[in-house]
Amino acid sequence: MSAPLPILEARDLARHYRMGETTVRALDGVSLSVAQGEFLALIGTSGSGKSTLLNLIAGLDRPTSGTLTAFGQDLARLSSLEMSLYRRQRVGIIFQSFNLISTMTAADNVALSMMFAGVPRMDRETRARQLLDTMGLGPRATHRPKELSGGEQQRVAIARALSNAPTLLLADEPTGNLDSRTSRDILTRLKAINEEDGKTIVMVTHDAALAAQYAHRTLTMLDGAIISETRS
Repeated sequence: MSAPLPILEARDLARHYRMGETTVRALDGVSLSVAQGEFLALIGTSGSGKSTLLNLIAGLDRPTSGTLTAFGQDLARLSSLEMSLYRRQRVGIIFQSFNLISTMTAADNVALSMMFAGVPRMDRETRARQLLDTMGLGPRATHRPKELSGGEQQRVAIARALSNAPTLLLADEPTGNLDSRTSRDILTRLKAINEEDGKTIVMVTHDAALAAQYAHRTLTMLDGAIISETRS
C-alpha cells in the first residue's frame, strides 16, 4: 500500500526579523513533510521557532525565504485574498488562550467563522449546535465564556476550528492553560478527530510526554531549526 500523500511540504524555510541592528532568525532553514491524516507535534523551548512555523503554515505570516507548499499551493505566492480563502477553507486554528468573544454565547462563537464564510444563518446555527453536542457541550450552548471552565472554553474553540470543515487543524499549545486531567481530555478529543474524521493535525506543545502519547510523530526544534524526529 502506498504512503499517504503529503499535504504540507517545507523546503529550507526561513523567517527572519530585524530588531534594530540585530537579525533574529526565528526560523532558519526548516524542511519537513506532513502526510494527509498525520498527527504531528512540534516541541521545543520558548523561542525555538515552533510557533513561527505554525503561523507560516496557518497563512498568518509569510517566509523570508524557502518554500512552503500546502495542498499544492506555494503559500508565498498567494495574494492576500487567496491567503484569506486558504485560511477560511482549508485551515482551522486552536489557540492556547481560546480567543473566544466574551459577549457571545458558545454557539455564536462557533457560528462566527461560518458567518464570514457566507453560510446561511439557519445552517450555521444547526452546525454550531451539532459541533457543541459532539464536544459534549450541548447544554452549555447558550453560555458565555465567563460561565465556562477552561476545558469547556477550549472545547468551544475546537468546535469553532472545525466549523468550516477544514482539512488541516493547527493547535498552538492547546493545553497550555489547562490542568493535567483537562489536558488529557482535550488531547483525547483531538486524537479522535484525527482518527475518526481523518483530519491532519499539527500541534505545538512544550510537553514532550503528551506529544509522544498522542501524536504519530514529534519534531523537536531549537534555535529555529529541527534537531530531532521521533515516532510514536
